[in-house]
Amino acid sequence: FPFRLFPLREHGMNWRAKPLTCQEIQAFKKSQEVMQRFIRAYQLMLRFYGINLINEETGELKRAENWAERFQNLNRFSHNNLRITRILKCLGEMGYEHYQVHLVKFFLTETLVKETLPNVKRSALDYFLFTVRSKKKRRELVYYAWQHYKPRGSFVWGPHEKLSKYR
Repeated sequence: FPFRLFPLREHGMNWRAKPLTCQEIQAFKKSQEVMQRFIRAYQLMLRFYGINLINEETGELKRAENWAERFQNLNRFSHNNLRITRILKCLGEMGYEHYQVHLVKFFLTETLVKETLPNVKRSALDYFLFTVRSKKKRRELVYYAWQHYKPRGSFVWGPHEKLSKYR
């Protein structure tokens, strides 16, 4: 039967691929081999997007050497944003919430601070940000986005009075 590289408990674009069950997720998490393959698949996709995983323990990321070329692809083809959302959700399902935080912050930095991925900005703010399972980390990322969003008055992802008091 069809399988996915980053399976979820929900249907995706391929309706023949069955959603994961909670039991399957638990079985995956218990298998060291499956989890190693999962990380290799994640690294493969990151490289495709021009990103390197520099610390498997923390999930820290940096631009790959070919980032400029790969970022052109990300800016040109919006279907990549759906895949990135799927990867982020799957990271959460598989117990890699800390990886979610690094990937979302990477995209927020590239879209809002460095402005290298203008066509990914909407997805980063509307979708990527809200895949982060940890409410605390999600709040920190919203605050980070608010700090770097221009014009700040147009930021709609959180109440400005609360964001201005957030630490």
